[in-house]
Amino acid sequence: MAGYNVAIVGVTGMVGQTFIEVLQERKFPIKGWKLLASSRSAGKKIEIGGKDYTVEEARPESFAGVDFAFFSAGGEISSRLAPAAVQKGAIVIDNSSVFRLDPEIPLIIPEVNPEAAFKHKGLLANPNCSTTQMVVALQPLHLAAGLKRVVVATYQSVSGAGKEAVDELTAQSAAVLNEQTIIKERIPFQGAAKHYQIAFNMVPQIDVFDEDDYTKEEMKMILETRKILGLPDLPITATTVRVPVFNGHSEAINVELKAPLSPQAARRALAGFPGIKVLDNPAELLYPMPVDTVGRDEVFVGRVRYDRSVPYGLNIWVVADNIRKGAATNSIQIAELLI
Repeated sequence: MAGYNVAIVGVTGMVGQTFIEVLQERKFPIKGWKLLASSRSAGKKIEIGGKDYTVEEARPESFAGVDFAFFSAGGEISSRLAPAAVQKGAIVIDNSSVFRLDPEIPLIIPEVNPEAAFKHKGLLANPNCSTTQMVVALQPLHLAAGLKRVVVATYQSVSGAGKEAVDELTAQSAAVLNEQTIIKERIPFQGAAKHYQIAFNMVPQIDVFDEDDYTKEEMKMILETRKILGLPDLPITATTVRVPVFNGHSEAINVELKAPLSPQAARRALAGFPGIKVLDNPAELLYPMPVDTVGRDEVFVGRVRYDRSVPYGLNIWVVADNIRKGAATNSIQIAELLI
């Protein structure tokens, strides 16, 4: 049987499960599956295409005979096992932040910088979910008029913090409505010095605080965007916020351009770009919302309008399924690009 042996590291997580779904949906040519996770999950059964597969503990020797290894098990696992997988001959596509800013490792969005993928040495990085959808939307505007400055505020769903955070939002919502005790353990992140209610609330912190009181999530968006677009000096600033939405990240993006670009021309440029769906008709109250994006691979764009406070400014609203295009689908698109 023709095809590739595929390993999924972190297969029991939300992104790991979505890898399986998307690989099947896109008819990726698979010869064999290797399902890997922590020792806690070893021995579990996962059904794929009518056949049961046993989850194995991820170890350095797990990657013998593997062609593509998709990693989504956190930075510590990626740091330890991704180089071992490459050494065994696998092409690794990693979803953690560990390798993204390494100048030797390509950071890829196939619609934006596909040529960079072919410079890989066995390891490629998938961008942060919020970075990916923003850069897909920025690229056609950059090609049309040049980016001068970018300001972004995100409204990020709890699925970005993992299945446990999704479960916590469900439990907290019920607790609030039933006037019960609210358990807070996952937001802003597990192990934080304080935890906050996310149900019926918003928390302006994603990941830990870094220099200048930016969070790591905000710095990821800034630095990764510059690397992917090849614009190391692009002025960009970000504020990332966790909101009580189960799935789908939203972003309000303000773009200052180097040349004039009308909203009408911007919509045409966006609509003609691979992977983007424009939903933008204020007269009919048409704009993207997270519920529109669940299970979809496109980046949705709407609310395209002038920012008249600067010579060449536009505001746009960008929404995407963060588990799919923000993680699993983009990773699989990278593999498709390579084959």
